[in-house]
Amino acid sequence: MTAITTGVGMYRSHSSVIGQHLWAQLCDLAPLHVRPARSVLLRQGDRGTHVVLLASGSVLITVAGAQGEQTLLSVRGSGEILGELAVLDNQPRTASVTAAEVCRVHVVPASAFLSFTNSNKLLGPLLRHAIARVREAEAVRLEMATAPVPVRLASTLGRLLQAASAPGTHHVLRLTQTELSQMIGASRNAVGSALRPWRVQGWLDTEASGGLVIRDIASIQTHANTRE
Repeated sequence: MTAITTGVGMYRSHSSVIGQHLWAQLCDLAPLHVRPARSVLLRQGDRGTHVVLLASGSVLITVAGAQGEQTLLSVRGSGEILGELAVLDNQPRTASVTAAEVCRVHVVPASAFLSFTNSNKLLGPLLRHAIARVREAEAVRLEMATAPVPVRLASTLGRLLQAASAPGTHHVLRLTQTELSQMIGASRNAVGSALRPWRVQGWLDTEASGGLVIRDIASIQTHANTRE
């Protein structure tokens, strides 16, 4: 039996690490923008010219392989600083960030972010937080490489729900089966086969637009973990 790890909630958000007062000051450095679901907020390989502050919504952190395949590293929710490592070490971005739903963001230029970090002595806390996140991403990568497709899919759905900006008993994920298959490194047919019994049980449903309505994530995860 392969246990599911959520990957979200293991570590605190950036806003809790630096405190709400400093988080509010950091957000005040740039205006608020709304980005639609599936929009790319940061792209792997780009220079670290800015950071993105996630005021609301949730995002997918993915890395592209040599053949263009996408691997999910983590899912993040509100209160996160995205792309800070490329700014702090002046190296190209190592992953892409894509909106999993409508997101409200502040885009802070690198110079303003570095000045704020230095003046408030945040370099140490941010680096320690980044190290914890790297460890988490490695655990997720191992899971995605070794776990059966239903376990990978249920785990990913759980991460998406935990990071979602609108908690509730039902939640709509604006991702197609093709996008989910790319995220977990499986074929679309394999994802469809994993979803089928969950749909029959009424634990989830599909929308005409291709999204998923999750109704009972606990039952989905239990079924995935106990499936032969």
